Amino acid sequence: MIQRTPIADALTYLLMVLGFILLIGPFLVILAGASQTLQQINSVPFHFLPQDRFLENASAAWSRANLGSAMINSFIMACFVTVGKVALSACTAFAIVFFRTPLKHFFFWIVFITLMLPLEVRVVPTYAVAADLFQPFRLLISALTGIEVSVEWNLLNSYAGLTLPLIATATGTFLYRQFFMTLPNELAEAARMDGSGPVRFFVDMLIPLSRTNMLALTTIMFVYGWNQYLWPLLMITDPAYKTTMMSLSALLPSENSLPDWNVTLAGSLIIMAPPLVVVAVLQRWFVRGLVATEK
Repeated sequence: MIQRTPIADALTYLLMVLGFILLIGPFLVILAGASQTLQQINSVPFHFLPQDRFLENASAAWSRANLGSAMINSFIMACFVTVGKVALSACTAFAIVFFRTPLKHFFFWIVFITLMLPLEVRVVPTYAVAADLFQPFRLLISALTGIEVSVEWNLLNSYAGLTLPLIATATGTFLYRQFFMTLPNELAEAARMDGSGPVRFFVDMLIPLSRTNMLALTTIMFVYGWNQYLWPLLMITDPAYKTTMMSLSALLPSENSLPDWNVTLAGSLIIMAPPLVVVAVLQRWFVRGLVATEK
């Protein structure tokens, strides 16, 4: 048993306050800088009190970086990535846990090992496939028959290219698998005795039971999809498909331009707003999905 003392309580609250300051401090700096004028943002020392120029700076950032279309593209990308990851990970975990196959543990560990391979490591082969989908088939046909096929198809400058290569997730599969393994075997046996097939058992029983896990994974994957920078930078050359992270570079002051960091910070706040709203709305379900022990 831990005995509570005034010194221990004071030290605990001090650590909590310091941690809160470290977490909220950068956001407060951004909030203050986004509401200042050009002279104020470049003054020394820096003024940490918010001013009254946020709307003006936000309007300048919105028009300079064309954030309207960029945020629509990012929202579409984040939604498709989230839905794809949640659906695919649920189906994969369902097959691994409830289907009796001799290699299911082998396939699970193959999927789990991919956690060690971030997007930056596999970006070159993934881009090669997305840039020329028929290349493996052309090579196979050429090797088997000697016939050269010139059919080409790619996913560049498309929502499919932004989303499809990102929907596979070992994290979601692991979370769903751990939850499905906590369910009693009698549940599947009772469903089988009632005449329920695998699809009906999955849709009518497992999906409602895994709602908290689904919403927790939705929160993580929406932020993941929204914050993608490297993959859209490789896949998109058409300005019509630019995402917010790509447009953020247009807000950075160039070498020979005014150092209007107030506009840059205002644009950063606009870009941060959607994921912050999603996290705020789904925060309770996010915590319950990660730490709840009673299913």
